Amino acid sequence: MLTRDDLARLHREWQETKVLSVYLDGSNHDFAERGVWRKRFERALADLRKSLESSGAGDSGDFEAAAKRIEGQLSQYEQFLPGRAWVGFATGDRLIYGEAVPVPMPDLARWDAGIRIAPYVRALKQERLVVTVLVDSRKARIFEYADGILTEREDLLSDAVLEDFASINISKRATGYTGVRGKTGTDAAQWSQENESERLVKRVHQVVADRTGTTGFVVVGGLPEAIASTVNQFSPSLRERTVERPSAFLAMSDAEVRELTSEAASAVHQSMQAAMLDEVVNHAMAGGKGALGARDVELALTEGRVDTLLLSRSYIVANPDYADRLVGIALEGGAEVEELSLEGAARLDAEGHGVAARLRYVVKS
Repeated sequence: MLTRDDLARLHREWQETKVLSVYLDGSNHDFAERGVWRKRFERALADLRKSLESSGAGDSGDFEAAAKRIEGQLSQYEQFLPGRAWVGFATGDRLIYGEAVPVPMPDLARWDAGIRIAPYVRALKQERLVVTVLVDSRKARIFEYADGILTEREDLLSDAVLEDFASINISKRATGYTGVRGKTGTDAAQWSQENESERLVKRVHQVVADRTGTTGFVVVGGLPEAIASTVNQFSPSLRERTVERPSAFLAMSDAEVRELTSEAASAVHQSMQAAMLDEVVNHAMAGGKGALGARDVELALTEGRVDTLLLSRSYIVANPDYADRLVGIALEGGAEVEELSLEGAARLDAEGHGVAARLRYVVKS
């Protein structure tokens, strides 16, 4: 998958060249719909050919060559596309990019100067590493999820094994002295297990903090007491990027963990976007580090003042050319880009007509 830096580089390198940009939705794997994606693709190419013929453009040869390059990449797929979508970019003389992506994409085929980059923004959230921890008092399993791929990274087993206490040389009887009592093997075992549980939690925290850094998400599942102990070790910043799932359990299959992680990561991402939008709207209303509406946002982008560009999904679909322009300026200026969906998109449409930005600084008039 492309990273944010990859997308910025491709935008910069190909903005003066005619590029065929193709996005294909492959999320439907209903057997009755097999092969439908190819019909949609062929129909989109036919529409582009008609447009080129009617306009009298002299680049139909380059278009056909680019189309053949995309078709060559897609020829390996028959009934269904891999992943949840497929994205490809090609010119008349080379394939720039062609790969399945793990997020749904809108169907789109565009022959124009530069790569159509705005739809790809929704895939950038896959860059963020998600660490899932399944934990109880004795053991933790740690998974990493990125680019739609789940990997079990750690298997942390508590060092305390209760059965070993049968051989520990601790008196199980009270001593003969008044007021002094011995420690039973059961007491010693409980003390050691609690001590090992604390060590386990600290080891989990170290692994999670090291892997997530300042941007990764965390999902913690398992016994409620173990979840609480684990999350309590996290820094405030890490807790903001953490979601708890008490319904999860230690012995979940990889498929179950993947589904849990994907759902939970989406939930925490939506929550963080909502908080960011709250911040932007409040600052914009107060004349602070926030901008609402395309005009104010574009001005801030051209002045290099934007930290994060926010676009609603509906705005990108309705305004593909202008959305591409805004995303391109944002990437060139080192800004982050977030595509909002669901409730966040609805609010952004209402508050900023689909466009907003968190600013680095405010220009005083």
